[in-house]
Amino acid sequence: MKVLSAMSGGVDSSVATALLVEQGHEVVGVTMKLWGGESDSGCCSVADVDDARRVAQQLGVDHLVFNFTDDFNRHVVDPYVAAHAEGVTPNPCVECNRHLKFDRFARRAELLGFDAIATGHHCALAPSGTGWQLRRGADRAKDQSYVVHMLGQWVLARTVFPVGSMTKAEVRAHAARLGLRTAGKPDSQDVCFISATGGREAFLGDRIPLRPARVVDAEGHTVGGVAAIELVTVGQRRGLSLGGAAERRYVTSVDVASGTVTVGGVDDLLVDATELRALAWVNEPVAGPVMVQISAHGRPAAARFEAGIVRWSEPHPRVAPGQSVVLYDPSDTVVLGGGIAC
Repeated sequence: MKVLSAMSGGVDSSVATALLVEQGHEVVGVTMKLWGGESDSGCCSVADVDDARRVAQQLGVDHLVFNFTDDFNRHVVDPYVAAHAEGVTPNPCVECNRHLKFDRFARRAELLGFDAIATGHHCALAPSGTGWQLRRGADRAKDQSYVVHMLGQWVLARTVFPVGSMTKAEVRAHAARLGLRTAGKPDSQDVCFISATGGREAFLGDRIPLRPARVVDAEGHTVGGVAAIELVTVGQRRGLSLGGAAERRYVTSVDVASGTVTVGGVDDLLVDATELRALAWVNEPVAGPVMVQISAHGRPAAARFEAGIVRWSEPHPRVAPGQSVVLYDPSDTVVLGGGIAC
């Protein structure tokens, strides 16, 4: 099989590529150039590209660089900025996977005559009827099924996840046995286009006006302020300048239009239901009992899903609008799909 293997410069994609070579596939490594600006974190730095190229040399496979910067700006960076301007909390890594690391990549691979694409994500595939089932990775602590929940059958039929059946420790051990330069490299944790030095404030401040806002309680009384409402998210506790309030308070809503952030106690943060938009399904739409995850490494919670609404089995903290909400089957193993919190 001819496989185009995504190589980010990390240990997972290095070992994924190595496993494909060991299995006898015809493999070409590819690093996607996504962010064209300054980067000192994430997976888009010059050092990461060099690591990917050097690992490809060690494995004896060709290495290419695909420039997807225009698509990345259009589908990830511009919506990220626009969401913050509206007081919404975006999930850029999910959108990058949705538009670039799978769909755009798979279409380029097909155009070039490859049979499949591969990535180093910790998730797994299994045959299901006439299609494919997307499942959690073997290492639950490193499971990445949350960030690929939107993949449909067209992409899944052309994708392999070589490290999905391995633990992270096994991946690193395999890399060490092969002497790969990425064996001990730390995992990337940050959004690639947000620098560690400037952070979100500097990035957004260069692109949109950041405006101060007042913080009010549930009765509308002013209790504090924030320097930039565009940086505030539902559920936030720190950075609210509440003057040493005795009770912990959390953001329950963000209203950019009126320049108001509302806070309340932990009970005020709880809701019985969460509405979703932009639903995407791995197979067919589902309804009924599900397990629900609201962040990449969050703890799943039981719920029922029907007509675009997650109805929590127990009161659940509000999900920040803009965040991905992912649905799993009741066994919490199979990815069903998901959407974006309203």
